[in-house]
Amino acid sequence: MKLVIGGYAQGKLDYILRECDQEHYVIFDSKMPNAEQLQEIARQGKTVVINHFHHWGKERISQGENMEEEIFAFLEKSPKCVIISDEIGNGIVPVNALEREYRERVGRILVKLAGQADEVVRVICGIGQKIK
Repeated sequence: MKLVIGGYAQGKLDYILRECDQEHYVIFDSKMPNAEQLQEIARQGKTVVINHFHHWGKERISQGENMEEEIFAFLEKSPKCVIISDEIGNGIVPVNALEREYRERVGRILVKLAGQADEVVRVICGIGQKIK
């Protein structure tokens, strides 16, 4: 798995698409592929890209779902995927309890994902800096 992080509007997806042939990727924006989609993607020999992972996480948390279980179950089925997420947790602590929970849980998951990732890249101004 490859984890790509960076600030808002720093060119993370564009960085990935410049790295390799776009025809080899299937991009899911703020959502995860279902089992049927994963089978078809695997049959085609393509790589899953989860863009805006943090938005997906916020949606799952707001629905009371266990995003931790979901992402790690997904990684078992699709270990060669690319996950793209904004860095969260910097700045002022939100007053809203849901925003605080979202920030905490997604941040902790990103730490675990970085630990498991084969490669971690931080993108700033469209330039990737490999940090793992």
